[in-house]
Amino acid sequence: MNPLYHLGIWLYRLIAILISPFHTKAALFSKGHKGLISKIQQEVKHDSPIVWFHCASLGEFEQGYPIIEGYRRIQPDHKIVVTFFSPSGYEVLKGKSIADWVFYLPLDTNRNARLFLDAVLPIKAIFIKYEFWTNYLKALKMREIPTFVVSASFRYSQPFFKWYGSYFRLMLKMFTRLFVQEKTSELLLNQIGVSNVVVAGDTRFDRVWKNAQKECSLHIVELFCSNSVSFGGMVDVCVAGSTWPRDESLLCKALGSLKNLKMILAPHEVDSNHIDLIMEQFASFTPMRFSQITHPSMVLKKSRVLVVDTIGTLSSLYRFGSMAYVGGGFDNGIHNTLEAAVYGIPVVFGPRYKKFNEAVDLVRQGGAFSIRSSQEMITQLNLWLSNRDQQTIAGQVCARYVQNHTGATEKVLNSIMEDSVVVTS
Repeated sequence: MNPLYHLGIWLYRLIAILISPFHTKAALFSKGHKGLISKIQQEVKHDSPIVWFHCASLGEFEQGYPIIEGYRRIQPDHKIVVTFFSPSGYEVLKGKSIADWVFYLPLDTNRNARLFLDAVLPIKAIFIKYEFWTNYLKALKMREIPTFVVSASFRYSQPFFKWYGSYFRLMLKMFTRLFVQEKTSELLLNQIGVSNVVVAGDTRFDRVWKNAQKECSLHIVELFCSNSVSFGGMVDVCVAGSTWPRDESLLCKALGSLKNLKMILAPHEVDSNHIDLIMEQFASFTPMRFSQITHPSMVLKKSRVLVVDTIGTLSSLYRFGSMAYVGGGFDNGIHNTLEAAVYGIPVVFGPRYKKFNEAVDLVRQGGAFSIRSSQEMITQLNLWLSNRDQQTIAGQVCARYVQNHTGATEKVLNSIMEDSVVVTS
């Protein structure tokens, strides 16, 4: 037992409670954990075998969804529990039909791990990408429950590979199998004695590829994109997704310099205060709020900005753009570039992208570009606006890259299911 680890768990809970009156996510987190174990004990029924999937947040859920969907198809008689650490996943997906039960994950203590597993009794546990909880992994190992991590990616800078990382390395050896995105992760793990590794790829490629094949009807968005009368000709649309305030500041400056450009802006946070600030910031472009447009006649010809103040439509919005900006690159790291790239449009993002393999690959291949200032953004977007051939070529690089990396879901499912089960795509 590592006392510092357990102290950190309790401090996190205490801080969440203390700041909850001033912080929306902390308030949701604190509220969601009240009576959580009792809720799970009361709601979960054991009339069928149960498989447990855990995702940190909404982004990891998108990564895990192809596995959940595929497992459901192969074993329709099994029940599925999905847990989230972050409110960004739980609050969006609670009550949805993606699983039989959706819960917050109780904090990682010995007691909670024991009570949770007693209540759920999973026959398998599948963690998505970056979730390593010591007490849960230890309890799963002791009960001999097959446990997997999917679409994981490892870097030398992580604690597992440092001189002080022995405690963290123990967690990796508790997994039945680790499915990693790339060969370099496998090599790193092998160097520290972790051999239960399979290079399967990233299931996000399967997720975005399948989403892109679906029909999508967003009449308001289509009307906004096609309405170019006020600009005297053809107008390109840039879809800016998962943006943060620093992204929005650069986008506003760029829009002022690029007269033949309209923008669909889908911020990462859609609370009313943030949306109000965006509407004020982009006021000179006559912005419209998506949620307040109740009839097509309300779509103004002179508007250059559509602010999408709802959750759940971003992956579909990118299909309406001729180029994309993916937010987060000036903060903790960019969001999902694949959601845009799959539609064959070039992508721009901020400088913090090196931890994301797909972003590094797309920059190297010429489908995506990293910028550090509003002027660099203006230069790059203007290049595509003035040169359709370069815009098309960059977009083709993106679409081809996504298509060439699909197939991870099939590899993972074939491995975690019984040998007699064959998965067909």
